[in-house]
Amino acid sequence: MQTVERVTAVDGGRALLRHLIELRGQVVAEGRELVDEWRPSLHRRAFLPSAVNLAHYIALRRRDLRELQEALMPLGLSSLGRCEARVLANLDAVIVSLARIVGAEPDLQSIRYPRPAAFYRGNRLLRYQTEAALGPTVGRRQVRIMVTVSSAEAHDYGFVRELVQRGTDIVRINCAHDTPEAWTVMATNTRLAAHETGRPCRVLIDLQGPRARTGRVHGTGSEVRVGPGDYVRMVAGAPERAPDPPQVECSLPTALAQLEVGCEVCIDEGRIRLVCEQTDSRSALLRATRVESKGVIRRDKGLNFPDTALRLDALTAKDLADLDTVARLADIVGYSFVQSAADVARLQDELARLVPDRQLALAAKIETALAVRNLPEIIVQAAGRQPLTVMTARGDLAVEIGFVRLAEIQEEILWLCEAAHVPVIWATQVLDSFVHKGTHSRAEITDAAMAERAECVMLNKGPFVLDAVGILDDVLGRMEAHQVKKTSRLRALHSW
Repeated sequence: MQTVERVTAVDGGRALLRHLIELRGQVVAEGRELVDEWRPSLHRRAFLPSAVNLAHYIALRRRDLRELQEALMPLGLSSLGRCEARVLANLDAVIVSLARIVGAEPDLQSIRYPRPAAFYRGNRLLRYQTEAALGPTVGRRQVRIMVTVSSAEAHDYGFVRELVQRGTDIVRINCAHDTPEAWTVMATNTRLAAHETGRPCRVLIDLQGPRARTGRVHGTGSEVRVGPGDYVRMVAGAPERAPDPPQVECSLPTALAQLEVGCEVCIDEGRIRLVCEQTDSRSALLRATRVESKGVIRRDKGLNFPDTALRLDALTAKDLADLDTVARLADIVGYSFVQSAADVARLQDELARLVPDRQLALAAKIETALAVRNLPEIIVQAAGRQPLTVMTARGDLAVEIGFVRLAEIQEEILWLCEAAHVPVIWATQVLDSFVHKGTHSRAEITDAAMAERAECVMLNKGPFVLDAVGILDDVLGRMEAHQVKKTSRLRALHSW
C-alpha cells in the first residue's frame, strides 16, 4: 500500500513539476514582452532589474494560482505567496526543490537553486530605492514617519525641531494652502531642525493638482443643509442669490462639464452623496441620496465624481506657477491626481527644465480608479527616470472606488510596488482621532500597526501630532520585530 501511495505521489509531483516549468516559461515570455513595451521609459539603470521583476510579477498574477498553492504547501514548499520582490528566484527555488523530491532534477536544464544573495536581491533593491526616494533612517525603526505641517506650526521653529527630534523623517507641505513665502519658511525650518538634531529629515511638497472643491454656496446664509431627496444645483460660475434649489459652485468647471445624468457626486469625502438628474455645460441638478451627520455643505469641501472618468490636465496653471518654488525647496514632489504615464512625463519634463542639475524624487498619489488601473505604467515612467514613492491616498481613493474595496486595492498597491521595489506611503487618517482629539481608537492603532508593511506612514496635522509621532514610532518599532512586508518574523514571544 505504501509503495502504491509513493508512486501516486511521485506521479502527481511530476505533473506538478511540469506545470511549474511551463508556468515559468510563460512568465518569462510575457515579462519580456512587457519590458520591451516599457523600454523607451527605462532611462535609469538602477531601476532595470526592478522593471524586469515587475513584469514577471504582472505576468504571474494574471493567473489564478490558488490550486497550485494548495498543491505546494503539503510538500513543505513555498506557496509563492511572498514572491513579490523575487518572482523568478522564488519559482526556481520551488521547481528545483520539487524536482529533487520526485527525482527529476536532470530534466531541469538551466534552472538552478538561486544563491542566497540572488534570492534576496529584491529586498536589497527595495531598501536602496526607499532610501533614494525617502531618505535614510536612524535608529531601530525602518519605516519612515511623515507629518503634514500647517503654516502656523511650521513658522514655529521650536515646534518643527521637536517634531524632528521625536522621530519625523519627512515633513510634508501642501501647496493647496498658504503661499510660496510660507513654504520657504517651512522648508528652511525643517532643514535647520535636521541639522541641529542630527536626524535626517526630507521635505515633500504636494502640488495641489486639479482638485475639485465646493466654492461659493448660496442657500440659507453661507451654507446649504440637505437631507435625502433634497435638490442642489451645482454651477460652474457664481451662484445666484436666494436660489431655489440652493446653489453650490464647483471650483473645477471642466469636471462639471463632463458629468452625465445618473452619475454620482460626492462631497466632503463621501459624507454627502448626490446623483445627477439634469445637466448642461455650466450646471447640474443633483439629488441627495445619502447624508451623514448634519448634511451641511460649506465652502472648500472636496468634490469627487466616482462614476466619471474625468479627462483633466494633472498639472494646472497653479501647479506650473508653484513649481518654480517647489523645485527649489523640495526633496520630493507630491503629484496629486496623477492618472497616467503621460501625466508623469509632463511633470518630469517641467522639473528637468527647472532644475536640470538636480534629481528630485516623485511621490505619485494614487487617488482614482484610473490611476490604479494605470499604476504599472505610472511606476515605470516615473522610476525609469528618478527615485519614486507611491502614496495610497486613502481619502479620495475610498470615495472614488468605494469604501468596501479600499482594503483590497490598498493590498494590491502594496504588492505591485514591492514587485517594482518601489516604497509605499500609507496615508490618510492614520491615528486620526488621537491627532485631532488626543483620544485613542482601537481600530486606528491596528491600522497604524498594519502600516508597517509600507515604507512610510503619514500623519496629518493636528493639535496632538507631536504625541502621535511618539506613539507611531513605538508601534512601528514593535511591529518590525514581528513582520517585514508580508513575511511574519518568528521572534520569541513573551506574552504568556
